[in-house]
Amino acid sequence: MSLSIRLLGTSASRPTVERNVSSIAVVREGETLLFDCGEGTQRQMMRYGVAFGLRDIFFTHFHADHLIGLIGLTRTMALQGRAEPLRLWGPKGATRILRRAEQFGADRLTFEIEITELEPGQPVKRNDYAIVPFPADHGGATAFGYALVEEERRGRFNPELARSLGIPEGPLWGRIHRGEPVTLDDGRVIEASVLVGEKRRGRRVVITGDTRPADSTVAAAEGADLLVHEATFGDEEAERAVETGHSTAREAAGVAARAGVKRLVLTHFSARYSRDPGDLEREAKQVFPNVVIARDGLELDVPHEAERAEGPVAAERAR
Repeated sequence: MSLSIRLLGTSASRPTVERNVSSIAVVREGETLLFDCGEGTQRQMMRYGVAFGLRDIFFTHFHADHLIGLIGLTRTMALQGRAEPLRLWGPKGATRILRRAEQFGADRLTFEIEITELEPGQPVKRNDYAIVPFPADHGGATAFGYALVEEERRGRFNPELARSLGIPEGPLWGRIHRGEPVTLDDGRVIEASVLVGEKRRGRRVVITGDTRPADSTVAAAEGADLLVHEATFGDEEAERAVETGHSTAREAAGVAARAGVKRLVLTHFSARYSRDPGDLEREAKQVFPNVVIARDGLELDVPHEAERAEGPVAAERAR
């Protein structure tokens, strides 16, 4: 089952020539989720091939560089004739703030906008995964990060052994894979554990939004396959990071190391690092080795553990 992220905007506060402001698309088995919607997000979606048929946007907080793009995106959707509702999710205050944004295009919208205010730890459940908000530390702002958490998968079924035991392919295989014992025509009872391995962990992708290093992030990202953490500043501006409720690249790497994540993606760079974030990468790698520096358009695949062991850790693509 495919899972990938596409970085649509990797700049902090304001766009630069190289980078747009914050937005990340997560695509899971054809379903697209958007996290934050900075100015110009709809054009970034066009540029990098992200479908406008998405149904959910999750906001980490309500600073302008994370939400102003909602106005243009909803107008574009309406001009395309969208009829399906669009669901918006965020921390306390979402209804008041997002309704204001909706009003800019209310006379032209062709679809309903549904807004839900979430509490930390309140999962948005889907068929076999959930989006779980957790508190971020962004100064005085009410802010979330989000964890996409998949349910455990069934263990692997052994078809060769099933054939050798004389179990005919078909419905009996399905029942065994679901964990049910089956009785064969000759009276033998085959327990599922004979043919099905242990359950396999689902994947976990964590997106912090804007935040200082936080224990809540460490807890949400424990063992995660991918952590996307803001790294607005380098070491030389560590004091400013504290003052503004942001993180340095080194601090983000410390969170990744404490959480034991597989891979760390650094994003949300101050304009001074927009052209060359190499210093941020070097500082982070002194603490945590598996670091990816985000750039607009970068796509990262998130494989299952077995797939990771069998091949490359991830495909990284930018159109």
